[in-house]
Amino acid sequence: MAETNRAPFDLPEAEAELVAGYNVEYSAIVFALFFLAEYCNMLLMAVFCAIVFWGGWDIPFCNPADTAPFLSSAMLTFKTMFFAVFFIVVRASFPRYRYDQLMDLG
Repeated sequence: MAETNRAPFDLPEAEAELVAGYNVEYSAIVFALFFLAEYCNMLLMAVFCAIVFWGGWDIPFCNPADTAPFLSSAMLTFKTMFFAVFFIVVRASFPRYRYDQLMDLG
């Protein structure tokens, strides 16, 4: 979660928001690309978490020889979407930490 620099762990961006930060610096397509890069980073971490921690394209409790190839890609997509939704729910649910609270959490 902290590697993606999304709330509640986006402390460098939180400091810049006092004077509007990157909202003042960038506009139009540069601003859109900035947020697109943020969501691409989130999806990349979701795929990484699905592959490393949840077995990637393996279907639980199933023999790999008995499954169709498209089910494996569907399973990876399902696991990836689970982690992506998890990232979005955490961002919407938890407030941003202060630096002292983040140090206590660590």
